[in-house]
Amino acid sequence: MPDSQWKDPDPNPSAVEGRSLYQLLIESVRDYAIFVLDPGGHIATWNIGAERLKGYTPEEIIGSHFSRFYPPEDIESRKPWWELEVATREGRVEDEGWRIKKDGSRFWANVVITALRDDNGTLVGFAKVTRDLTERRRSELQAIEDARRLAESLASNRAKSEFLAAMSHELRTPLNAIGGFAELLSMEIHGPITEQQREDLLRITSSQRHLLGIINDILNFSRIEAGRIEYNIVPINLAETIDNVVQMVHPLAGAKRIDLVIEECPPGLSGKGDTAKTEQILINLLSNAVAFTEEAGRISVACGVAEGRVWIRVKDTGIGIPASKQETIFEPFVQVGRSLTTSHRGTGLGLSISRDLARGMNGDLTVESKVGQGSTFTVWLPKA
Repeated sequence: MPDSQWKDPDPNPSAVEGRSLYQLLIESVRDYAIFVLDPGGHIATWNIGAERLKGYTPEEIIGSHFSRFYPPEDIESRKPWWELEVATREGRVEDEGWRIKKDGSRFWANVVITALRDDNGTLVGFAKVTRDLTERRRSELQAIEDARRLAESLASNRAKSEFLAAMSHELRTPLNAIGGFAELLSMEIHGPITEQQREDLLRITSSQRHLLGIINDILNFSRIEAGRIEYNIVPINLAETIDNVVQMVHPLAGAKRIDLVIEECPPGLSGKGDTAKTEQILINLLSNAVAFTEEAGRISVACGVAEGRVWIRVKDTGIGIPASKQETIFEPFVQVGRSLTTSHRGTGLGLSISRDLARGMNGDLTVESKVGQGSTFTVWLPKA
């Protein structure tokens, strides 16, 4: 783009300062390659993030056609020029694929090209934002590979096989969309965002966390199956642990107007276990209780000592569990009331992981329940 496009015609000092701050923002961003193309696709600006990501200095690259970043197969198919055509016609184009650095190495990139037009609607160039997703893709492929191995070992179970197939196929698209652009929006790269848009970003972030939780369940399960979980056994103050977890889950319960309370729990009572894994078990139990308890219900948490062991009890007024299902719910990929053709809450791994973690700390996880009256889950740990 000609230099005149970047000059502020308003000599007002505040306007000049605003333009300078905007340029400073773009030029200082290190995690994104942000630059401008002229209408023909030639590079007109180059920020520090672009230099860091692609390896070219401004002197080396400005004036070159942006197609030099694409691999030979994309050049042969005319992909760079096609993307400019789409951006011109529709206003923007979004893509993920391999790109080439100065040293010839490839990286997996998320790319957004936006058409820039003046007040008369004339195309004056394109804004191009590129982010390196190589590590994310590697982690994603590793998660898929872990899931594939798990599927092979559990091929006899149809529910497990269908879940893993769905995970490997369904999670890639939302993770790419959520992870790649929530950060771009929050940076206000394309201008200020409204309060409504901020609320939308919070929803996006919430969805991202949910999906990452599913992936974490898969990975935790595979590690437990392979015996790769390590435990840091220390004295655990049960009252403090319960209080920490309840504070995390309170907003979730409040959204359904569920009364979440801590009942009797002696302040000095301690058990022996891994603090982080004990909190993970309680978070899972409380999250399940919220999910399967109707609005305006009640969930209580308590702790105590019996038979030389300490216990933490999570009791709810939810839908309850049939007696015939009270052991099978601890098997991987099983949920009460869940079928292969209906929607469900989560992966069905949480209780299996939680019981394995409890037993890995020389404890246990048990359940008592009646349909329509609620459930009581009890975590047992050695007494400190």
